[in-house]
Order: sequence, then structure tokens, then C-alpha cells
Amino acid sequence: MNGQIPNQINKAYSWPVDKLLSCGDPSGNQNWPDYLAMGFEPTHIPELIRMTADEALNNADSESSEVWAPLHAWRTLGQLRAEAAIEPLIGLFERIVKQEDDWVLEDLPQALGEIGPNALAALSTYLADPSHGPGPRQAAAQSLNKIGQRHPESRDQCVAALNYQLAQFKQNGRTLNGMLISCLLDLDAVESAPVMAQAFAAKKVDQSVVGDWEDVQMMLGLSRG
Repeated sequence: MNGQIPNQINKAYSWPVDKLLSCGDPSGNQNWPDYLAMGFEPTHIPELIRMTADEALNNADSESSEVWAPLHAWRTLGQLRAEAAIEPLIGLFERIVKQEDDWVLEDLPQALGEIGPNALAALSTYLADPSHGPGPRQAAAQSLNKIGQRHPESRDQCVAALNYQLAQFKQNGRTLNGMLISCLLDLDAVESAPVMAQAFAAKKVDQSVVGDWEDVQMMLGLSRG
């Protein structure tokens, strides 16, 4: 991210969206700010969606505050429960491959988790599509995980989608399988133990992600160690 923000970029966004241009690096702040307290309302959703995909911002100088604006925009969309943002945000998963943007894997799923159950169908479809790379599919899995944790009424649907994909362990990469198991562990998915065992037995799990089968059984409460 070595580009420069054109002088007119600040004029491209109206209040309060333009406030996100100066929020800066969120590293070290475990909790998200209350973006809605800044004055955001549903009427700002289209402009926020535009900001998440703004190439001038995404490719800005890595030391600038503006480069973080797309992240703050997707967080705001999450807090707004913006259903209209579901597909555009899922489209950002490809940044993991094209721009090696780790924040898309680590932070964006939480925004989709905030939006909630309405994102389930699109995320499940994305996760099941092998045309997407392993990184983007891991982001989809993490998003389902976040929805299941934040919206307990959707937990079973999230587990079903993750378990269905894990059942394809022979076609999945080992790292994706590890991520799927990790997500299922977060959701206490004891019901997924049989397919987990099959994936481990076939040596199709990256153990650096989740440990070995004995570790997983202990985490599920199936073994006393």
C-alpha cells in the first residue's frame, strides 16, 4: 500500500462517513468503538459500502489513517446490521489473495457476524464453492462461526453448513479442514465429532491449526486426556 490519497478524497464522502478517514489503525484496541454513536444511520449504508471497496483507500500509504477507512466502514455496516452489504462484504474476501489483506480474514467475519442470520445462505454457498481460494473460504467459515456465536438461534444452521463442508475433507485443503474444525470447536459442535475423526484418520487436517485428534476430543469433552 504505497499509493497516495488524492486531495479530493476527503470530498468524496459526506458526513459522518468522512469521519472514518481519520479513525486510523485499530491495532491494540480489542473492542470495537460504537460507530453508531458517530451519527451513522441506515441512509449511510450505500456510501459505506462504496468506502469498503474504494481502491484509492485500500491502496493508500500503509502509514496513513485513510488506509484503515474501509475496515472502519465494514465495522459500521456490521453494527448497522446492513443486509444490503452482505454480498459486497463477501466480495471482499478475495482481498486475502489479491492484496494479502489479513484483516479481511481476522476482522471482516466479525462484521458479517454482527449482520447475522440473513448472511447465512450467501456464506454457505460461498464456502461450498471450490472456485474460491482457501483463504477466502476460510473467511466464509469464520463468518459462519461468528454468526453462530453471536446469534445462538442460528447456531445449528451454522454448524450444519460447516459440517457439510468438512464432510468434503478429501477435496478441501488441509488448512481449510483445520479452520472448519476450529470453527466447529468454537460452536461446541460435539455432533460433528464423527466427521472430524474421519478427516483426521485420512490425514487431511493441518494440525498446526487445531492440534491432533486427541486434542480435539479433549476440547469437545470426549476425552479426559
